[in-house]
Amino acid sequence: MNELRAERLQVMLSPDELSALDDFRFKHRMPTRAAAVRELLKLGLASTGIDAAAGVKSSEYGVFDRGPEGHTQEDAPIK
Repeated sequence: MNELRAERLQVMLSPDELSALDDFRFKHRMPTRAAAVRELLKLGLASTGIDAAAGVKSSEYGVFDRGPEGHTQEDAPIK
């Protein structure tokens, strides 16, 4: 697994959504559903003017401002 893809995201889809995803995947000869989802995310972000391939960090899309360092281990709540 690519070290830059250490986070897992679970998404529930309707049968129609899954069919549309698979149609996109097979039409574009993508190896996995995950690859198709990543490509669709990239295309969706590009349509809003965000270049997802330009090193944009996920921390730049957060609800809370975490500063230039993004989220750090120190931000985790203490239990």
